[in-house]
Amino acid sequence: MTAAPHAATVPDVLFDDPEAEARWRARFTAPRVSLPQWARDVPDRCLYTSNASGTWEVYAWDRLTGTHRQVTDRPHGTHIATLTPDGAQVWWFADIDGDEFGNWVTEPFAGRPKDQPPVPALPGTALGYPAGMDLGRHTAAVGSATDEGTTVWISRHGHAEVVYHSAYDAGVGSLSRDEQLLAIVHSEHGDSRHPAVRVLRVGPGDPVDAVAEKWDGPGKGLEVLGFAPVDGDTRLLLAHERRGRQELLLWDIATDTETELALPLTGELTADWYPDGTALLVEDQYAARSTLHRYELASGALSALQIPRGTIGGAAVRPDGTVEYAWSCAAEPPTIRALHSDGTDRPLLQPQGEPAPGSQPLVDHFVPISQGSVHALVSRPPGTPDGSAGRALPTVFLLHGGPHAADEDRFSAHRALWLDAGFAVVHVNYRGSTGYGSAWRDAIEGRPGLCELEDVAAVHDWAISSGLADPARCVVEGWSWGGYLALLALGTQPQRWAAGVAGVPLADYVTAYADEMEPLRAFDRALFGGGPDELPEQYTRSSPISYAADVRAPVLVLAGDNDPRCPIRQIDNYLARLAELGKPYRYYRYDAGHGSLVVAENLRQAAAEVAFVREVLRSV
Repeated sequence: MTAAPHAATVPDVLFDDPEAEARWRARFTAPRVSLPQWARDVPDRCLYTSNASGTWEVYAWDRLTGTHRQVTDRPHGTHIATLTPDGAQVWWFADIDGDEFGNWVTEPFAGRPKDQPPVPALPGTALGYPAGMDLGRHTAAVGSATDEGTTVWISRHGHAEVVYHSAYDAGVGSLSRDEQLLAIVHSEHGDSRHPAVRVLRVGPGDPVDAVAEKWDGPGKGLEVLGFAPVDGDTRLLLAHERRGRQELLLWDIATDTETELALPLTGELTADWYPDGTALLVEDQYAARSTLHRYELASGALSALQIPRGTIGGAAVRPDGTVEYAWSCAAEPPTIRALHSDGTDRPLLQPQGEPAPGSQPLVDHFVPISQGSVHALVSRPPGTPDGSAGRALPTVFLLHGGPHAADEDRFSAHRALWLDAGFAVVHVNYRGSTGYGSAWRDAIEGRPGLCELEDVAAVHDWAISSGLADPARCVVEGWSWGGYLALLALGTQPQRWAAGVAGVPLADYVTAYADEMEPLRAFDRALFGGGPDELPEQYTRSSPISYAADVRAPVLVLAGDNDPRCPIRQIDNYLARLAELGKPYRYYRYDAGHGSLVVAENLRQAAAEVAFVREVLRSV
C-alpha cells in the first residue's frame, strides 16, 4: 500500500478455483424479481422490478396471457413504478443519472412505440425528489421534495394543483378509496423522525382544507399505512409508538375516533388491508426475523400464517385472499411466494435462469451492554467449526445503513462472498436499529455515530474473547450510514481494525449537510437537535474527518458521482485530508448515485472490496 491517492484494483478473477469463482458471481447475477404489485381494479395486470437485463428495471406482467414486457431501459436503471387502478397506464419515476431527482412519467401498460418517449404523468409539476404518491380512479396525489421543502399536488383528469406546501419534510400517505380524503405525513413540529399526520379534504367541487390532525407528541411518530379499501370508508390505518414500539391504530376520520389494536405480538408491527376491509395482514418484525398474521377486526382473532422462518420483504393480499410475499433467509436465495386460502404455499414468480447458489445460515448472539443487549448475527465460512474449538478467523464486521434499519436473516450475495473468501461475518444491530423498540432506535439522538460504535466495540470484544475473530485481522465495512460508521470507527477505534471499507459514506458531516437533499438535512436536524450552525461541536464530534489523523488502517472508499444522500464533495474532502496526513487509502468512484442498479457495477465493487482487504491482510 502507498500513502498517495490510488485507484482501487478491480481483479478479473477473485478465486483460483473456477467453481468458487463461478459461484460468487452467480449469486450477484442470478435473475431476481421483486414482489409484484397489481392494478387495483384489474388485478391481472401487474408490475415488478427485475435484474434480468443486467440492470434493475420495471416489467409489466399480464397474468391472463402470461406475457411479460420490459417497461424501462435506462443506463442507471429504474426501480420506482406503479399502475393506475384500471391497469391502463404504468407510472414510473425518471431520475437523472441515478441521482433520485426527477419526475413521474407514464406510458400504456401494453407499451409505446419505440420512437416515442414516455410523457410526463403530471404536466405542470416541478422536478424533485419523490415524496410519496397514491393513484385513484380519477385523482392522483404526488409529493415532491426540493431544497425549498415539500409540495403535494392533486391532479384530476390531468390538471395539477398544489394542495400542500411546507418548508418542513412531508409526504403523501394515502388517498381514500372514494378520493375525498388525502392523508399526508408532515414534520411542521420540527422533527421529521417522528412525524404527524394531517388529513385534507380533496374531493372535486370542495375547497381543499384540513379536516383532521394527529400528533402523538415529542419522540412519538405516526406512519400512514393506508385508508380502508372500501368506497365511503373513512378508516385510516396508522402505525404508532405510544408504548415504546411500533403498533397499529385505526383512526376513523368521519367520527374522529381511534382504536388502538393491542395485539399479542412482540416486535415492530406493520400491516395492510384485506380487500374487503374486514381484516388486516400484519407483519411482525422482531430480532432480525418476521412473521405474518391475519387479524379479524370484528372479533379480534389473530392467526399466524404458516410461512418459512426468515425475513419478509413485502406482502399483500390478492382479491381472492391469496397472500403473496417476498421471502428469504441467509442460507437460501429470495423467492416470491403465494400462500393460498387452503394453506398451499408455493413459488409464484420465477425468473428464467438458474437461481443463486445458497450460502451459510446466521447464528444469533446477544452481547450484554449497560443499556440491554446488542443483537449480533454471525456466519462462518463453510467447514469452519464453531466456538473455541476452531482457530480464530479473519472477520469482517458488516455495519448496516439507515441508521433506522436492521440486519436481518435474509440472503445476501455480499455476505456470501466474504464467507467464500474465508472470512467470518458479523452483523451488529447497534442502537439506532429498528426491530428492538423506540428507545433502542432513538438512543443515538444527540451523539450519532459514537453511540453505535460503543455497541460495535462490545460485539468486537465478544467476537475476540469467544475465539471467533482474530484480533489482528478484523475489518470494518459498511455502506451509507454503515460506511459512515466504518470511517468513524477507523478514526475513533484505530486499535481494533486492520482495514476498513466505506461505501457512499458520510465523511465530512458539515459539508455533507450543506450538499445533501433537504429531507436528509431535516433528518440530521432531528437527530442532532439542530443544524451545524446551531450545534457545531456536536457535528464536529460525530464527523469522521475530525479523526482522520488517528486513522491507522488502510481504507477503501467507494462513492457515486451523483449521490444526493452522501454527496461527492464531502468524500473528496475526507480523502484530501487523508492524503495530506500521508494515510494509506484506495478510492473507487463510479457514475451513479447512492448505490447502483447495474449488476456488472455491483460485481466490480464487490471484487474491489475483497481484493483490497486481502492485499492489506497479507501484510498483517
